[in-house]
Amino acid sequence: MSRPTISRLQWRLLQLVRTLWFRATLFSLLAIATAFIAVVLRPFIPDDISAEVGANSVDNILGVIASSMLAVTIFSLSTMVSAFIAASSNVSPRAIRLLTEDGTVHNALGTFIGAFLFSLVGMIALSTGIYGEEGRLVLFVVSLAVIAFVVGTLLHWIDHVSKLGQVATTSDRIEQATAKAMRARHHNPYLGGQPQRADGNPVPADACAIYPDRVGYVQHLDMEALSELAGEHPGSSIFVASPPGTLAEPTRPLAWVRGIPADEAREDLCDAFTIDELRSYDQDPRFGAAVLAEIASHALSPGINDAGTAIDIIGRAVRVLWIWQEPQGSGTEDVRFPQVHVPEIKVDDLFDDLFRPIARDGAPIVEVGIRLQKALCALARVDDPRFVRNARHQSQQALQRALAALTNEHDKQLLRVLAAQVGEIPSCQPADQ
Repeated sequence: MSRPTISRLQWRLLQLVRTLWFRATLFSLLAIATAFIAVVLRPFIPDDISAEVGANSVDNILGVIASSMLAVTIFSLSTMVSAFIAASSNVSPRAIRLLTEDGTVHNALGTFIGAFLFSLVGMIALSTGIYGEEGRLVLFVVSLAVIAFVVGTLLHWIDHVSKLGQVATTSDRIEQATAKAMRARHHNPYLGGQPQRADGNPVPADACAIYPDRVGYVQHLDMEALSELAGEHPGSSIFVASPPGTLAEPTRPLAWVRGIPADEAREDLCDAFTIDELRSYDQDPRFGAAVLAEIASHALSPGINDAGTAIDIIGRAVRVLWIWQEPQGSGTEDVRFPQVHVPEIKVDDLFDDLFRPIARDGAPIVEVGIRLQKALCALARVDDPRFVRNARHQSQQALQRALAALTNEHDKQLLRVLAAQVGEIPSCQPADQ
């Protein structure tokens, strides 16, 4: 079964939830509300319960929380910024967006800021005398609960911040985002619409092109909005020309419409395409594939010369491509928007995005060439003619680049043997990985 598509509003809300300030704001509002819980519960506290413990100590506790949480928040922010800078320079600037969406980072900062505001509001309320003796006892108990929650969050944060910004950790985050987008698109290749015709003329001759009025990348496609637009005109069809990941510009159509007047379709159709300056991982698995290859290329640059990271990325590339071989289902129940036609992602493009940059920049390093040929041999054994064809093509391209860059004849011969094994697929026996 395909994963349900989301509307543009839902997607915008999802992006809002992922922002760094959103969860911190929620925690802060919750903390302020918690500080006044003692006022609400004060009438329910029996008069014979002594409030001496709370009355004598809650002021000091709140003062300690306020001073310590302010320092911890500043330290956490500086550490986070340093980790983001390190990830940008050592991994890829395209990884920063994923790091800023890290839920553990959001929870930690939200907890620290929220605890600071809780103590600050509590001290202000205490100075006004609105709590009373019973309320001070409640505030004391709540303060202990806040301290326990902060300590648990701080311990988790210490473990997390020690890995934040590391190459392996950031690569893992990118692989997870790519795999999620890849799996969603594999199980829903046309985003709930009809497949675009694969012949030489996928768009009818009487269709009208709708162009955007700005330049940017298509981040999200609202299929429900397109379907509603087509549903207002029986017998009409919409042919998507710029799926997520496409660079939209005023000379390239966003879509072609048939049976809908262009002047009526333009505004609603353009609203269904979310266009922004940067690409997004959500509906664009090719972007994640390109970022993975970029990490390998960066590691293979002369200033870094880290072949191990490139070899690690090759393994990740095999894993994300293997998703394309998961059972897909019958596919007939996945057509939710029959009047909207969407082109599929080509396996050829995924292979190019992942392996061409690594083959180019890793050509002078035989270890990278060996691992690349073995990875392509594994992909060529997949029972899919597209995988066999692309694995052979990438293998020969990588071999040609390596032969032009290597100087040792033994290394060249070793790569020739491995490339020959890829060329013999599917008849070759499984090679030792």
